Amino acid sequence: MSGLISAEVAAFLAGHSLRYEVIECDPDYADTQKFCERYGYSFDESANVLLVASKKGERKFAACVVLATCRLDVNKVVRKKLGVSRISFASPEQTLEQTGMELGGVTPFGLPEHIPVWIDARVMLCDRIVLGGGNRSSKIIMAPDELCRVPNAEVVEDLAFEIAG
Repeated sequence: MSGLISAEVAAFLAGHSLRYEVIECDPDYADTQKFCERYGYSFDESANVLLVASKKGERKFAACVVLATCRLDVNKVVRKKLGVSRISFASPEQTLEQTGMELGGVTPFGLPEHIPVWIDARVMLCDRIVLGGGNRSSKIIMAPDELCRVPNAEVVEDLAFEIAG
């Protein structure tokens, strides 16, 4: 099944001896809500990888891993942690340019070294998580502690907040 993910992502996972499972998904259902509804996974175990970008000065990026039940605290926690005055979500074009991945498939595996990976602490409380596979046709399932083996990865308290309702 590793043929479903890109060679770069597969090499990264193998090179860091990460334990994971790859599942195939229809690219039309790669976005989290559609994926969960179609394939029967819970939002509680689905993690999104969101690329953020500074808006002024030297361009800085960070990849943030948050549960689908949470919203990334971009303007307070992420902005301060990145050390910038203005920040936003990276555009689909910036995401593709920086990571080589399309929205709906972004994964923290195999990112360029200049992009830190910040993991909301709530992710670590899950038994397993479902992440993008580096493309829109696959997902990676693993125990969240495997994320801590990613270089430049850091677990951050309150990186996100739970969505009410």
